[in-house]
Amino acid sequence: MLLFDSVKKEKLALKKEGVVNMYLCGPTVYDDAHLGHARNNICFDMLRRTLLALGRKLCFARNYTDIDDKILKKMQESGESLEQITQKYIAHYERDMRHLRVLEPDLKPKATDFIKQMIELILCLEKQGFTYTLEDGIYFDTSKDKDYLSLSKRSFEDNQTRLNEQKEKKNEADFVLWKFDENFYTAPFGKGRPGWHSECVAMIEALFKDGLDIHAGGVDLFFPHHENEATQCRCAFGKNLATHWLHNGFVKIDGEKMSKSLNNSFFVRDALREFCGEALRFYLMSVHYRAHFNYSLEDLALCKKRLDKLYRLKKRLDLNELEDKPKKCEREVSTAILQALQDDLNISKALALLDEFITNANLKLDENKALKENLREDFKELTFIFGLGFEDAILYFQQGFSKEQKAWIEEQIFKRTEAKRAKNYALADKLRQDLADFGVVLLDTAQGTIWEKA
Repeated sequence: MLLFDSVKKEKLALKKEGVVNMYLCGPTVYDDAHLGHARNNICFDMLRRTLLALGRKLCFARNYTDIDDKILKKMQESGESLEQITQKYIAHYERDMRHLRVLEPDLKPKATDFIKQMIELILCLEKQGFTYTLEDGIYFDTSKDKDYLSLSKRSFEDNQTRLNEQKEKKNEADFVLWKFDENFYTAPFGKGRPGWHSECVAMIEALFKDGLDIHAGGVDLFFPHHENEATQCRCAFGKNLATHWLHNGFVKIDGEKMSKSLNNSFFVRDALREFCGEALRFYLMSVHYRAHFNYSLEDLALCKKRLDKLYRLKKRLDLNELEDKPKKCEREVSTAILQALQDDLNISKALALLDEFITNANLKLDENKALKENLREDFKELTFIFGLGFEDAILYFQQGFSKEQKAWIEEQIFKRTEAKRAKNYALADKLRQDLADFGVVLLDTAQGTIWEKA
């Protein structure tokens, strides 16, 4: 499998044997998941599914930053404890990821569970002369690492730190390893809490003793976060943190990078009010993971119509209960799609092959319904590869209405059925038109009336 390495700026082959160790930088849990989180998870869930479908063994970790300045600010604003805030938003995050059909991670480390390892990391760096102390904390001296900026290939001239500047720092690029704070953890160098850049290094070192193959995250983390992770690992342990570095592109809204500072963040929960999780997943995975993504509700609605074709086929195949469990996929159509995905997740080609399968499957069913069982087996493998097709095929076409609206629709359908039974066809026709005006299409079948959103 070929993957584009953000450091080497070329496609590199992933190792062919053994367990693939993969780590995805997770969220700071002080608020709900936004579209950037959604795309980040979906992109690398596609990589994970591809490897599993190829029969590879994988150990996948996604962390939670559950100690951070933003969480402390939330504590002050809400009056809630750190644990109350982080537990609530971790639960919300995992709920949203389930809606998006993101597979559960094998490991979900929380920063607060690895404080001991973070202190040991800082002590190791201190012993080797890479740190210095200021009034507010312990800092990493970037001038001591001759290979600093070798990851992002930035120059010191355009180097800017993500956080507020500490005027007494020796170098502009220097970053905090430990923030002094009497309210938190005891350490040989003073009570406090870890700096953001140290957390993932300590967790990766603790979890992946045999090395990390893939370190993934959003492109906004490449610098300074991943650069600062890499320098700590290199200086503390004399090795590279990861073999491959992968980054997905920004989510933009109306052409601007999505950012809380720009007040244009869009939460996953907002999109899920109108569209099901799979529709949002399909939309966010429809553009190559390294490309920037321009989000719009109009495009999402158009993309859902493409997904509708998959669900029309599912209805024809009489498939409903499907399990989203890792499996090796070896059917002919799966092999062709996996071949495309092995080329740095070529999603455009993979989705074109999926469209082609849907078209051909419908033609085959028109000609010979005896082929249904064979096509069902194809469909089952494709649902796992793409993480799509697991919704109830009838309920899928009813999304976009509130619970109250659905209750009203069912009530009108009941009244229409009663009117037809009483041979009051004028009333039945009126009720059908009322529903049509409300955006509902009725399908009268031998099993009763089924409705869909127009």
